[in-house]
This record gives sequence, structure tokens and C-alpha cells, in this order.
Amino acid sequence: MNCFLTGASGFIGANLVHELALRGHRIKTMVRPGSDLQELEGVNCEIVQGDLLQRPLLERMMRGCDWCFHLAASYHLWLPDYSLMYAANVEGTRNVIEAAAIAGCSRIIHTSTAGCIGLPNRSNGEIAPSNEDTPVDLAQMKGHYKLSKWRSEQVALELAAKGMPVVIVNPTAPVGRRDNKPTPTGQIIVDFLNGRMPAYMDTGLNWVHVHDVAVGHILAAEKGRIGQRYILGHAEGNWTLKQVFDVLEALTGRPAPKRRISYGMALTAAYISEGCSWLTGHPPRVPISGVQMAKHKMFFTPSKAICELGMPQTPPRQALADAVEWFQRNGYVKDGGKKTQE
Repeated sequence: MNCFLTGASGFIGANLVHELALRGHRIKTMVRPGSDLQELEGVNCEIVQGDLLQRPLLERMMRGCDWCFHLAASYHLWLPDYSLMYAANVEGTRNVIEAAAIAGCSRIIHTSTAGCIGLPNRSNGEIAPSNEDTPVDLAQMKGHYKLSKWRSEQVALELAAKGMPVVIVNPTAPVGRRDNKPTPTGQIIVDFLNGRMPAYMDTGLNWVHVHDVAVGHILAAEKGRIGQRYILGHAEGNWTLKQVFDVLEALTGRPAPKRRISYGMALTAAYISEGCSWLTGHPPRVPISGVQMAKHKMFFTPSKAICELGMPQTPPRQALADAVEWFQRNGYVKDGGKKTQE
């Protein structure tokens, strides 16, 4: 297939480019000027500089393409000005999808986030993982990033309802190789490896190997139903942060943090951190929206993606091991880190 991608220089995007190339697909991608393209080295793909608001460029690049993967997004939990984030994430999504439809793409895969799925409920004291049909409302969209992604998903659903061949994927918390920025979940691992994680919150995520998420995108193009959402996660990946640190301790020999801090303490620290950011202009170490999202255990079930798409299920422990090995090998750990155990 002839494939067009936005966001190819990002974490999921770079892994998707490599997976598409391995399967023999032809790839075009648009990246922002100044993007770090190190993770695309060695892959045969056409790269053009531009941005999501350049509608004529998008239409020209997508001519002759069969599949469009829209992964690009402004991903920041704190910014001095959020207007550019909304422009990229909301209007950029409309531009990409409409341009892909004009080009005649048979599938347009919009990468949303599991944060746009309804929050898990409790049943008999147990957390019931959310699925694609779990009710959600705008009040759950804490922070500008999450709200902008929610609005971009609404654009994708609106255009699908108008007949455009849009399929939406909602990745949970991917970890693994090629996280060169790194993402907030990757930063948790980097901070642990560098001994900068003195305490933890009682929160949790659905942890999934980024390779499986990349494959899930391709499967969505092959098998996904138009207008549907698919959670790209792991069926056994609903782990608390403490469970993740325990696994990282077993993998690396580094001690897991023992002290748990309350939500109130973390939120107070976040307000102080953001207050300093308004004075310095540097991003806060602890953003308020990040703490607000961590108030809930973001547990999900990917059963729909497994049953309908055949999404692979690499064990979360392997995902963490691959992430640790990649961060150690690529200089993210000050002392190189201890050897990852088998």
C-alpha cells in the first residue's frame, strides 16, 4: 500500500514507520521543520517538511495514497500559550482527514488517546476497566492536552459520520524502543533509572508495548470498521505504578521507591512547580494536569482490538525491559544503568 503519515518522528510514529517498511509498504511522511529524524534513519521513506495547517501541501502529498495515518499532535501538559496546541490538534485533524478523503484513501487512521475514553468504574470494590462504550463527558477532560485531543476525536467522529473512511485508535500507555523525547510514561522509566523517583502516587495505567501499538495501527487499516474506536492496550497490562516500579527493580537491581505520597501532596507540589514555570518559562517538573489525570487508575480493556483486529499482546514486562535497554543504550541514564536481567 501507499501510506501517508503525520507524526512519523514521534514515539508511536517512528515505530509505525519501521513496521510498515518491514511489511513492504511505501511511505510518505510530513514532519515539522527541525524535527529529530534519528529514529527514521535507515528506512526508505519520502520525507517532506510542513505542518498540519498547510492544507494544500497535505492534499498534494496524499495523492495516490491508499492509507493515511494521522499521529501528529502537540503533546504538552504545560504551555505558556495553548492556542497553537488547539490549532494543531483540532484544526490539523480536520485538514488531514479531509485531505485524505479528497485523495481517495480507503482508510484514514486517526490516533487519539485512551484519555478520551470514559473513566473506569468501581464494582464491588474492584476497578472495572473501561471499554470503548464506557460513558464519558467533558468534565473528565482535565488539562488542555486532553481537552484538545477530545475535540480532535470529535472532529474525526463527525467526519466519519459524513462518510469519510475514518477509524479511530486509542492507545493506552505505550513503552518500548525509540522513545527519544521521551514521553511522560517513558520519563517515568528514565527518572527511575536515574534515581530521581523518591516517591510514587497510588495510580495506574494500562501498559502496552509500543510495537503492538504500531501493529495495531496497521491492523486497524486492514480490518477496522469505519467510525469505530479501538483501544490499543494489553489485556494484562492494568498495573499500578507501584507494580511497575517493582518490575523495574527486578529488571535493573535498582531499588523501587517505598514512599507513597497522597494526591493532595502531589497536587500542591504541581501548583508550586507550575508557579515557578510562569516565572522562568521552563516547563514544570510536575504539571497540574498530569497530577489530575493520575488521580484515577486509567485501566482499560483492549478486548475489541484483540477480537476484531487480532492485536498482538507482548507481555508488559517485556515492554518495560525493552524500554530500559533502549534508554540505557542511548545515553538517557547517567551511569549507564545496571545490566537488565533476563
